[in-house]
Amino acid sequence: MAKANLLSAAECRNVTEPGLLKDGNGLFLVVSPTGGKSWILRIRYAGKRPEIGLGSFTEVSLAKARELAGDVRKLARKGINPRDWKTHHETEEQGRSTAPTFADCVPQVMRKVSAELSNPKHIAQWTSTLEKFANPTIGKLPVDQITLEHIQQILEPIWLPKTETASRVRGRIERVLSWAIVKGYRSPPNPAIWRGNLDMVLAKPSKVKKSRHHAALPYADMAGFMTRLLAKESTTAKALALTILTTSRTQEVTGAKWSEFDLDKCVWTIPAERMKAKKEHRVPLVNAVVDLVKSIPVVDNAPYLFPGLRGNNHISNMAMLVFLKRDMGFPDLTVHGFRSTFKDWSVEESSFPGELSEAQLAHTIKNVTQAAYERGDKLEKRRELLQAWAGFCGA
Repeated sequence: MAKANLLSAAECRNVTEPGLLKDGNGLFLVVSPTGGKSWILRIRYAGKRPEIGLGSFTEVSLAKARELAGDVRKLARKGINPRDWKTHHETEEQGRSTAPTFADCVPQVMRKVSAELSNPKHIAQWTSTLEKFANPTIGKLPVDQITLEHIQQILEPIWLPKTETASRVRGRIERVLSWAIVKGYRSPPNPAIWRGNLDMVLAKPSKVKKSRHHAALPYADMAGFMTRLLAKESTTAKALALTILTTSRTQEVTGAKWSEFDLDKCVWTIPAERMKAKKEHRVPLVNAVVDLVKSIPVVDNAPYLFPGLRGNNHISNMAMLVFLKRDMGFPDLTVHGFRSTFKDWSVEESSFPGELSEAQLAHTIKNVTQAAYERGDKLEKRRELLQAWAGFCGA
């Protein structure tokens, strides 16, 4: 005779003490020391008593757990391994769903993503991370059958060891499922959203991910470094000097074109499509930088300041890093690190306000209200900042 159910929904919601709560017929609610709750079913099968996980309490209610427990028992009576209940359950759910699978939705979303991202590498990463981490769990599932438990299965194994990657995967899954909601293939809520959802079961990324800083030269060593650098006449040396003195990113310098420079007005205008934030950026050119640009020879009417060896291309994005390690003897530094050096100097040694160095570094203003008011680019004030930076560097 089956044992009566012992638990109530309220008791399941309110319990906090770690341990096992028995519901009857082998169904238990497990409360972990950290407060997490999940369901297990103990059932006799093939002479053994395996424990079958039925999902987390946040996703599976008491009533649903009892229903699933009944389904598992039916499978066992049919001679089907109860550990395979998820496969049978999902197969039944797919048979009732007319929604496209997660994998089928990704190419539709990628049409918009590809239009927004200019870097082919980033586009490839978008799909490859979903194929590697998401598809094995939800790729073949109809989007209206994807639950919070599925998202947890994907993210929990990589959340601590690969926090940054996991966070990006979560965001990409959220976007695909949001598209499915807008298209009417599933109903809200989106199980991959962070706030008020996954933030209840996963640690905040900023609290657990390991900080990855670009190795930077201490600003106290900049004068000596620049003296050595400016003494070199190679194209790559000039590119690195331009990068440092204008506090630019590698790709902004390697792809720089003569047409972007107005040496009479002493301004370098980088078009939006070449900027990380997709917003045009004007760089004030101080005297030392104007002289540097004038010293760069025009090669066979090439459009780039720093043309590569093949056809009409520019130098590789790795050229300055290789030069920094091989020719300058700094194997542990990165080109991007000089932006950090500049920032440290501006904060600790100069009297210029912090927002001025942020504007020069072309960092996006995260505060929406502040961004609405700061519409100017502070060109002339930034010119004073870069003049002080060049003087500090001995350029």
